Amino acid sequence: MIAVTGAAGFIGSCMVSKLNNKGLRDIILVDDFSDPLKKKNYSQKAYKELIERTHFISWLENHHKEIDFIFHLGARTDTTECNMTLLEELNLNYSKKIWESCSRYKIPLIYASSAATYGDGSMGYSDDPPAPEQLKPLNPYGISKNEFDKWALTQSQTPPFWYGLKFFNVFGPNEYHKGRMASVVFHSYQQIIHSDPPLVRLFRSHNPAYTDGGQLRDFIYVKDVTNVMFYLMNFGKKSGIYNLGTGKARTFLDLATVVYRAMNLPKNIEFIDTPADIRDKYQYFTEARTEKLLATGYPNQFYTLEEGVEEYVQGYLLPGLYY
Repeated sequence: MIAVTGAAGFIGSCMVSKLNNKGLRDIILVDDFSDPLKKKNYSQKAYKELIERTHFISWLENHHKEIDFIFHLGARTDTTECNMTLLEELNLNYSKKIWESCSRYKIPLIYASSAATYGDGSMGYSDDPPAPEQLKPLNPYGISKNEFDKWALTQSQTPPFWYGLKFFNVFGPNEYHKGRMASVVFHSYQQIIHSDPPLVRLFRSHNPAYTDGGQLRDFIYVKDVTNVMFYLMNFGKKSGIYNLGTGKARTFLDLATVVYRAMNLPKNIEFIDTPADIRDKYQYFTEARTEKLLATGYPNQFYTLEEGVEEYVQGYLLPGLYY
């Protein structure tokens, strides 16, 4: 059996779909299942059992012999969250418990890190040690993720093999519930369908090195993320921390333009000030170094921004479907 934490969330539920599509049905879904907005993310999936997040570690004590692999994708993902105690409990301490269980019971592990660990990018985007010790994340969420990366790299007791994946800007189906934290693709689509005439508002640049809409991100389609995770589950060697992005940064203006194109609508973009509560913690540029991942022999091409946005908008958002 395979366990997926965060299985009711965005990336976790897409990973369950990937496993189902590969013929895997003996899956344990782990999450806080109290949010009704997330129910459609997993209600049509094939799985064996739902386990509440708070019960999972004790459940593993009795069922670890049945588990072949764990995807730990559950986390507090709100980048504006300032409660460090909460972030330490959910993103650091809980992850340590899963790591320790995997080490004790000899269960391979993939866990979600984040490109937020890179801060303003001044230290570069290398996924080789000792980078985590040198990084200065801009927000408490990024700090919590980096602290776990640092801790994992110091452990002498490890899972049989493990991968910490630094997700860059992931977009795609099953993020309906994410509110403010949903991707810019999702928010652009929502703005277009709820305005007359259709209008997308993007953040104005508050950095003289970037034009309005010229802020750059490494946008990666969620199906690329699940493809890489499935590959690494079966690869089973060269444990460590890996970037998971396309390696090609694109502007927000590019992204909004592609959303309009996918909807067959003329472009109409307005710029607004970046909210004050995130302005001093805003990343103007992210771009994954992907050499380490590609050196494992990963065989697939990543979706281009145009391909991913078109499939997401036309295949999921317009018809209101889930993956």
